[in-house]
Amino acid sequence: MGKSKNLKSRVSSYFTNPNNLGEKTQILVSQIAKIKIVEVESELESLLLEAHYIKKYEPRYNVKMTDGKQYPLIRITLKKDYPAILFARRPDDKNSVYFGPYPSSSSVKLVLKTIRRIFPFVSVENHSKRVCLYHHLGLCPCPVVFDSPKLKKDYRKSIYRIINILEGGSRKVQKELEKERDKVSKSEDFETANILQKKVQALNYIAQPVHSPFEYEFNPNLRSDLRSKELEDLRKILNHNGYSIQNRLNKIECYDISHIQGTNTTASLVVFINGEKESSLYRRFKVKLDKTPDDFASMREVLTRRFKHLEWEYPDLLIVDGGKGQVSAALDVFKENDISIPLIGLAKRIETIVIPLEHPLVIDEHSHNRKIDPKNRFREVVIPHSVGALQLLQRIRDEAHRFAITYHRTLRSKKFI
Repeated sequence: MGKSKNLKSRVSSYFTNPNNLGEKTQILVSQIAKIKIVEVESELESLLLEAHYIKKYEPRYNVKMTDGKQYPLIRITLKKDYPAILFARRPDDKNSVYFGPYPSSSSVKLVLKTIRRIFPFVSVENHSKRVCLYHHLGLCPCPVVFDSPKLKKDYRKSIYRIINILEGGSRKVQKELEKERDKVSKSEDFETANILQKKVQALNYIAQPVHSPFEYEFNPNLRSDLRSKELEDLRKILNHNGYSIQNRLNKIECYDISHIQGTNTTASLVVFINGEKESSLYRRFKVKLDKTPDDFASMREVLTRRFKHLEWEYPDLLIVDGGKGQVSAALDVFKENDISIPLIGLAKRIETIVIPLEHPLVIDEHSHNRKIDPKNRFREVVIPHSVGALQLLQRIRDEAHRFAITYHRTLRSKKFI
């Protein structure tokens, strides 16, 4: 029993020459009757599911997770006058609220340390009646010392804000960290920028939704169910904002442009089938317009070249990474090639999608039977964090960016050599 990111590599390692296997592994392989796999959403969930199965079945050769050790939790003593935020291994206090579990205590500590600088909190269950060291550092309000109705009200408000962050409403904190990171990057303080980036990543990591291992046990199709819900959420959002998409969004294409001051401009085309990436359909483009940094012209060139390939099946939705300018460039190509495919842009703020009101497939009640105002050609839609479509778009955007920047680095290396 185990977990792996590469199943082929993991499984095939057991079926090599028996002489290359240890004695214990040879016995294990000889007793294999069948192999079963369960796909999960993340490394975190694979750790939790592996631990759950090991404790349930107690396999002879898995000993690392049979010691009863629990993954760390965040505990908030919410029913106390001045709640404390603590670490816990077991959710055994009915008067507290818990978040987690998490496989890495270091990530939890880093995030709470970051949050504490914004919303100071008590970190011990029974605070002393004296001012503590953390108060002098600006990390603890010492409410049991400076007791007052106003302090109690303000402190509880801070606790609920922290709870909101842990429940996924961490965008405000992330934006502040990202703003600070970009500021120090411009001043070339890359060491500090790296530290801030780790905090952003840790904050995003701890606030991500986690599915219990029990959900996978009782519903082996949980992963495909989650993908279906994300696609349906996205379809509903698009239909609510002017499109009329009746069928499921089986195939989604996303395009991203990558360059540094207009040099070695590249573009990526990534494809998601039923909400999962299909790398065999990925394509990359070396943009020929490589003299000036023009993302819009680059997008027009890439899409023009893409639609010359009639053997490539059209997607159910086309996404361009960018705002109104990139969407306008895509619309130009659509008109030139008489193409009608649902089209959206992903603005820099990932919660915002850009929908072109002048798209022939969009029915807008505000522009019906009248000429569209040139200043109001687009609709910007903010997607709530609670909607599954946001996670889908984030995965697509990140994959398109990764694929584009990888090719861009390859070209830069070749040019340098």
